[in-house]
Amino acid sequence: MLTLTPVVCMLSGIAFSGLLDLFFKEDAIQRPEESEPEESSAVSSKLYDKAGRVPKMKHEQQPRETDPIGPNVRSIILVVIMLLLMLFAVHCTWVTSNAYSSPSVVLASYSADGSRQILDDFREAYFWLSQNTADHARVMSWWDYGYQIAGMANRTTLVDNNTWNNSHIALVGKAMSSNESAAYEIMTALDVDYVLVIFGGVIGYSGDDINKFLWMVRIAEGEHPKDIRESDYFTENGEFRVDSQGAPTLLNCLMYKLSYYRFGELKLDYRTAAGYDRTRNTVIGNKDFTLTYLEEAYTTEHWLVRIYRVKKPDEFNRPRIPVANRLVKSTSFSSKKNSKRKKGSIKNKPVVIKGKRLSKQS
Repeated sequence: MLTLTPVVCMLSGIAFSGLLDLFFKEDAIQRPEESEPEESSAVSSKLYDKAGRVPKMKHEQQPRETDPIGPNVRSIILVVIMLLLMLFAVHCTWVTSNAYSSPSVVLASYSADGSRQILDDFREAYFWLSQNTADHARVMSWWDYGYQIAGMANRTTLVDNNTWNNSHIALVGKAMSSNESAAYEIMTALDVDYVLVIFGGVIGYSGDDINKFLWMVRIAEGEHPKDIRESDYFTENGEFRVDSQGAPTLLNCLMYKLSYYRFGELKLDYRTAAGYDRTRNTVIGNKDFTLTYLEEAYTTEHWLVRIYRVKKPDEFNRPRIPVANRLVKSTSFSSKKNSKRKKGSIKNKPVVIKGKRLSKQS
């Protein structure tokens, strides 16, 4: 969009300029009442230019150039063009004041009764990151949220909105597009501590990572064509679906699992089934799955932002211990009461000296 917008503006300017030139050139069109005296004088002068030259008859003369559109139609078209330009200016002013001037991290929605709801999930997630993670923690997310995480959560990101390093973005896209085990190898190599995804299936937010997922696949395929192929994420009919008819590669990739983890158990209301995605208007196909290499760390109130912690290798990849060596040696615990009893038993214990039995007290 950032590249095509200037091109569209230039083409629109050329189109409107051509229309205005066409409908404002009234002087270039000869009017019948203005052209008659000039033509009559020219004919009268040509009658005596050469002997024997006979002027053409009226039906043989070329038709005079007249206005094919008409002044009324021209005026209507000019008024319509001016109205379009004025409406465009009003629209640009409204978009600038409402959309571009509002913070993108705070979303607003309207319910069925007309009440306005403020969705503050982005700030909620970034605040949690800043308060509950280590200062040197690294967060992996798509590049759209890099500057927000760095600025509001004060955490290191792998990719951000400065998209000059396409190979690094492709590596993150490959991790999101791969299955969990393959993605874990990439995340371990990049020393990732947390993974952040945006999921709008609960509230119907269309700008989530599932709708952006094909761009991750395409960028990853450009750098890693042997590992990632875009055709694997479509059905045989060429459809991108997240329901039961979706492609197996899509239903088992990391992005799908991080977005829909525990979502199959969630029922939004009595009219929809469990696992119903409001953004895609369908029930997800892969509901019963668990995460091996990641664990859910935090999910915001409306499930818009989901954060997962990447497990370290020593948490689940421990060496196997034989059963015989798994017994834990018990250590005796002595309390003060037991120690007193032991001391008392020693005090009352009889002492034998040279065949004579003597008590401790004697």
